[in-house]
Amino acid sequence: MAARLLPVLRFVIKGSLAGAAVYVAYDQGLLGSGTQGAEALKKAQEALPPTIQEWTSYLGWELPSAPKLDFSPSDSWNKGVQTVISALSVAPTRACEFTTEGWKYVKDLVK
Repeated sequence: MAARLLPVLRFVIKGSLAGAAVYVAYDQGLLGSGTQGAEALKKAQEALPPTIQEWTSYLGWELPSAPKLDFSPSDSWNKGVQTVISALSVAPTRACEFTTEGWKYVKDLVK
């Protein structure tokens, strides 16, 4: 009985952790728009250094200072979306060109 219950229990625990992670990400605004993600990143950048400093002093560790990053998730998101849309817009033309080149290659081999 316990051998059958253990996999079910593991599945429930893993599912609960995954659900909690998705809930926290949604609650913090990470699954929203780019501006909500930027706000969540700014909030995390403000909250993490004091927390890390507190834990390192508690544990007696000494860490180097974190580098300052000038990163905008919304700009990166927009750049990625633009790249994908650009690739999709030229895909039919490229497919036609590659097909034409392929037929020419096959015709040259047959000659």
